Amino acid sequence: MQKLVIAGGGTAGWLAAAALAQQFRGILDVTLIESDEIGTVGVGESTIPTIRGFHRLLGIDEQAFMRATSATFKLGIHFENWKLPQHRYAHAFGRVGLSTWICGFHHFWLHSLTRGMCSELEDYCVERLASKQHKFATSPDSEINYAYHLDAGVYAKFLRKMSEHDGARRIEGKITEVRQHPDTGFIESLVLDSGQVVEGDFFIDCTGFRGLLIEQTLQSGFEDWSHWLPCDRAVAVQTESVGPAVPYTLSAAHEAGWRWRIPLQHRVGNGLVYCSRYMSDEEATGKLLREVQGRTLTQPRVIRFRAGRRRCTWNKNVVALGLASGFLEPLESTSIHLIMSGITRLMQLFPFGGVQPCLVEHYNRATRTELESIRDFIVLHYHATEREDTPFWRHVRSMAIPESLAHRLEMFRSCAHVWQHEGELFRTDSWLQVMLGQGVQPRRYHHYARAMSDHDLERLLTGLRRSVAETVRELPSHQEFLDRYCRATEILDAS
Repeated sequence: MQKLVIAGGGTAGWLAAAALAQQFRGILDVTLIESDEIGTVGVGESTIPTIRGFHRLLGIDEQAFMRATSATFKLGIHFENWKLPQHRYAHAFGRVGLSTWICGFHHFWLHSLTRGMCSELEDYCVERLASKQHKFATSPDSEINYAYHLDAGVYAKFLRKMSEHDGARRIEGKITEVRQHPDTGFIESLVLDSGQVVEGDFFIDCTGFRGLLIEQTLQSGFEDWSHWLPCDRAVAVQTESVGPAVPYTLSAAHEAGWRWRIPLQHRVGNGLVYCSRYMSDEEATGKLLREVQGRTLTQPRVIRFRAGRRRCTWNKNVVALGLASGFLEPLESTSIHLIMSGITRLMQLFPFGGVQPCLVEHYNRATRTELESIRDFIVLHYHATEREDTPFWRHVRSMAIPESLAHRLEMFRSCAHVWQHEGELFRTDSWLQVMLGQGVQPRRYHHYARAMSDHDLERLLTGLRRSVAETVRELPSHQEFLDRYCRATEILDAS
């Protein structure tokens, strides 16, 4: 295995090229094929904190990256209208309170409510309170957990520059033919519309929903999850900024899905996700344009998708990344994370000695486990609702759900127990915030919380709230920190 060929660019292709060209410099030849005539979805502009670890692996300077991509900081997601119309809650990236090895902090908080000590769970999370007050700062000593909002199209260009610096080669052209070994079925080369033949030992499919290599050629199969995640369309548009950038993504539910708002330094990304059985493309486009703020900068674009996963993400000598590997709607901003985790897994298992069945099986099993846990987390937002005001919400509230999610819900309702399995993306704090935010109420909590006297419990909770409030009080506004830390190159040039 010496020649790696990446079919397709975009965020997935150039992330793969950047990581593999850098980490395997001198032992792997990396070539990426893309066509300027083929567009990318390019709306994956909201991320989660795992991106920072991947950037550290690649040695990416945070300030340079943020200036180049007009990035802003993200402390979590604010949800509106999910439990009920006009109801709000947040999924913040930070830890909530202080937990013990026996039980989590929320057991003590739940016990305090029965003792007449009134407080909100958000009072015990720095990231939640800071996002609510539109504040942010970071430093080498900061423990604040955050991610980014970024311009996905510019991000791909940023990664391309890195990749080519580390020796990756880009070839312009459309792939018109995929040639396979007549006996093994392994892919041997890709033929371009120019007639050029690009040979490779291993291939990464980043061709988007069509899955040119993984599906059209190798017929890996697709596991449809639309019975759990019925939304199958999105319409996206960019608008001018009309105020300071806030440090969170907005997710506002509507009668047939939800709407996102992602603030960048120079513009805002907007989109409406919906189920075509309950809302037409025309209705969705009109609704989005009525609800966005600021002048539109692009024409609305409808994107069609189907929730699910490729049955074999690694098949023969092909690994699929990004949309070619499957699709989970961007409700919890996991698309770029899944690309990065797929790349990391591939680097750890890269078949330099040849493709072995055990490597393929391990990669596919780990990928499936990760995707299913994220799927459950997203389904939770839809199913755990009290909304009955439209046919869409009545459907998702009453639909059958995966057994794994049903077990989590019963464990929480029964005894307020939450957990994070090894290899799972979302921590217990994430499950806790979304379950409570969606209205899932536990009937009991751990009795260990009762071991603390009322006096000590109240003193503990008061101290924690005061510490969080003082930390947030010292922070500058998010916009103020952006302006001095990483003001976008485009904005600097304009001024």
